[in-house]
Amino acid sequence: MPETAADYDYLIVGAGPAGCLLANRLSADPANRVLLLEAGGPDNYPWIHIPVGYLYCIGNPRTDWCFDTEAVPGLHGRALKYPRGRVLGGSSSINGMIYMRGQAGDYDGWAAAGNPGWAWRDLLPLFRRMEDHYAGDSELHGAGGEWRVERQRLSWAILDAFRDAAAQSGIPSVEDFNGGDNAGCGYFQVNQQRGVRWNASKAFLRPIMGRTNLTVLTGVEAQRLLLEDGRAAGLLVDWQGARRELRARREVILCAGSIGSPTLLQRSGIGPRALLERLGIGVRHALPGVGGNLQDHLQLRMIYRISGAPTLNHIANSLWGKLGMGAEYLLRRSGPLSMAPSQLGAFAKSDPGQARANLQYHVQPLSLERFGEPLHRFPAFTASVCDLRPHSRGSVTIRSAEARDKPLIQPNYLSDPRDLQVAADAIRLTRRIVTAPALARFQPQEFKPGPDYQSEADLQRAAGEIGTTIFHPAGTCRMGTDGDAVVDSRLRVHGILGLRIADASIMPSLTSGNSCSPVLVIAERAAQMILADAARRAELSAVEQPHAAPAGTA
Repeated sequence: MPETAADYDYLIVGAGPAGCLLANRLSADPANRVLLLEAGGPDNYPWIHIPVGYLYCIGNPRTDWCFDTEAVPGLHGRALKYPRGRVLGGSSSINGMIYMRGQAGDYDGWAAAGNPGWAWRDLLPLFRRMEDHYAGDSELHGAGGEWRVERQRLSWAILDAFRDAAAQSGIPSVEDFNGGDNAGCGYFQVNQQRGVRWNASKAFLRPIMGRTNLTVLTGVEAQRLLLEDGRAAGLLVDWQGARRELRARREVILCAGSIGSPTLLQRSGIGPRALLERLGIGVRHALPGVGGNLQDHLQLRMIYRISGAPTLNHIANSLWGKLGMGAEYLLRRSGPLSMAPSQLGAFAKSDPGQARANLQYHVQPLSLERFGEPLHRFPAFTASVCDLRPHSRGSVTIRSAEARDKPLIQPNYLSDPRDLQVAADAIRLTRRIVTAPALARFQPQEFKPGPDYQSEADLQRAAGEIGTTIFHPAGTCRMGTDGDAVVDSRLRVHGILGLRIADASIMPSLTSGNSCSPVLVIAERAAQMILADAARRAELSAVEQPHAAPAGTA
């Protein structure tokens, strides 16, 4: 690392999905010198690339920040593990690999709230640009881009039956969730290449590592921004046991995610005045919305014991089953080791009054008490269902001015009564699907939460008992025009020059589905705006330059 980064035009904090894509797009012009910083290490851990290896990446400090939430009242005082990727590729190196854009109405809602340029029609061409879709180029999908999208390489009889039961319950079967209206039930498309995880590092970073104008550094943790005359001039970072200053000529771009970006702002004196004063940091710029508006998808993990169909519970609890899984993956890159954590999905309305699908199912041919524990020894499937657009809001705040101190994360799940109502309706809908004729031959019996939960109060209590995160935090540096917004529609931090944020934290509201690909489209849009603004500044600078005097004149 150089003693100063005066040679760099752009400093990018975080080499997750957004940071990898931005580094790619900004360094495409050889005139731009780009420095990409990642707190974690390289993505050379073998379990990153074997799809089922997420089991060994989540909760592993080699690849995960290993955050925890505070005790959540709506979950009866339970605290949750809160995984976020800490490695090249970020959370795309440890996530469920599900390719999901969300609904057109999500983005149209952003635009209608005063954020021009963020409607579905604006972003669909960008989704298509980055895609390399298995079905080739079409009106909805792209081919030849960096972000590989494939079909899954296996199916299960119990999941096929669930899909048929969903159709019998009014949720039709679909082949593609990514046309703008994801209502229906079908197998998820995944970010894999021939049975191997396809993360953002492989897609956007590795192919360009030879660019001489791009520097990628791992093991670098950003302490705070360097602010000079109302401008982000650079960063103070920890690297190889020392603190160093890095400087940028044009912009600092935060891609540290919904936890990392607001906490870096807060450590820099940008955030709620009361918090900064209480911690003795000093207020460099008061922005009350920094760290607020935390949203996440809470999944209710309903488990059903079955008979008459294989599930991963039986296979994984057998030595011969494990050997068979390994052999199938080695020989054909298929079978259970190629599985995304969830294979079958469904999008539905919790009640007919909903304008569009507000529930998402992740259905799995397995069951366990909680993540990280062994699979049950009886055959079972899990139907996890989440409220796609929760009303509950939480917060992320620092505990001190030191980056090494993990932040206080309070999601406040189920704190809004409307979310409790949706949760109860979601459990009732799941029970209707499971009792449909298509599943009858497997004799499903509800194991979690259990048939004793029947009244409205029972179901709401059950939601707090079985609810857990599905790892989609967003919104903590919200885009908008009101006093609590943190960035404007061009992702510039309000009141600070030379500083942008491009990650899930800028979402005004959560997208209706898995969040990795929406983060990539945020970064794609950010790259467009950053390059356009740089070109505009260059034009203005050229116009403002005094005309040179003719040769030979005084």
